[in-house]
Amino acid sequence: MSQAQLPRPLEGITVVDLTIALAGPYATQLLGALGATVIKVENPAGGDPARNNAPYVGSGGLHLERDDPSDMSVSMLERGRNKLSMTLNLKEPGALEVFTDLVRNADLVVENFSAGTADRIGVGYGFASEVNPRIVYVSISGFGAGEPGKGMDTIFQALSGLMTTPGSCGDPPVRNAVPFGDLVGPLFAVVGAVSALLMRERTGRGQHVDVGLLGALTSLVATEPWDTMERAGIEMRTGNVVPRLAPFGIFRTLDGDVALCAPTDAFARGVFEALGAPELAADERFSTRDRRVRNAAELHALIADWAHARTSAETIAALEERGVPAAVVRDTASAVRDPRALRRRETVRLEHPELGAVDELYGSGFPVRFSAARAGYERPSPRLGEHNDFVLGGLLGYPPDRIAALRAAGAI
Repeated sequence: MSQAQLPRPLEGITVVDLTIALAGPYATQLLGALGATVIKVENPAGGDPARNNAPYVGSGGLHLERDDPSDMSVSMLERGRNKLSMTLNLKEPGALEVFTDLVRNADLVVENFSAGTADRIGVGYGFASEVNPRIVYVSISGFGAGEPGKGMDTIFQALSGLMTTPGSCGDPPVRNAVPFGDLVGPLFAVVGAVSALLMRERTGRGQHVDVGLLGALTSLVATEPWDTMERAGIEMRTGNVVPRLAPFGIFRTLDGDVALCAPTDAFARGVFEALGAPELAADERFSTRDRRVRNAAELHALIADWAHARTSAETIAALEERGVPAAVVRDTASAVRDPRALRRRETVRLEHPELGAVDELYGSGFPVRFSAARAGYERPSPRLGEHNDFVLGGLLGYPPDRIAALRAAGAI
């Protein structure tokens, strides 16, 4: 059976996607990559705010302001893949009836309104579960259902403690440019959604899946015992080295930087051989793992002096020849174009819905491979409301005159 003929893990699952911005759309993007039919419900007044995120790409290439009808936000090219776009103004008469029919025919609803908003506008879990007791309703909010407060990625990084983990002692907090606060929660939301669908097979009923972005990120920060290490006398913020795992860290070379991970005795011996000083393996300062940790600053200084006199390629070659895990520190442009990542479709070329692959744009792929299923992004992001007729007429069975009436009333 060819790859194209393989089934998709969530084939037959329909998702009503009420999400906007990044956290929610990333969750539904992943569900779409797994084969679910994702119906992205957008406000007809402008759709997902991400549609207005610069930069834009179109027939004139890449630019910071939208100036051509073909222009589409690169953010939306990334986050809208494998989705159907329909417009629905939930404040207009008739729209709630459409939403009701969507829920009645769906398996999942995903929303990332501020906590309590979905209930206030009449589309929360209580309403959805009355319409369809089998519905799995996923809420992604800043702090969790019922918890007040609004936040964005930087707020979650700040409150989770993440900002105080990188850098050196005395440095100001460091915001990670990768929006982990908005990306970690959606991963847990997908885990929760799929788990609830499996449970529904046993119980016949859906349920509410509640994920808080701050809690999700804090749970990851808590996997390292930061304050415990500090109480034990191990500095939490150690810059580009990790003293408790010496030798371990990032070292400057003549033309870049190299990452090195060699905490075991065997790896450490390989480092000493690369340094041209195999006798260091018997040196009382470095002969055991605990002694290397105790003398980490001295050990890392030796490695830094050695690496600084060589190119990155020479440094990597010397370490890899001796079986030591090491890698050059790449910029993001190089990383997303890695032939291995592209071959495995862990990163992919982004496509414009009308123009195809343009302007060397790369985005995330789906980094899970199955032996008996296919997953990934097979359709580019849609235009706003592109699938109104398909969803309303094809999936819900509305006649043309009803669709026309909804359009005339401003409901779609």
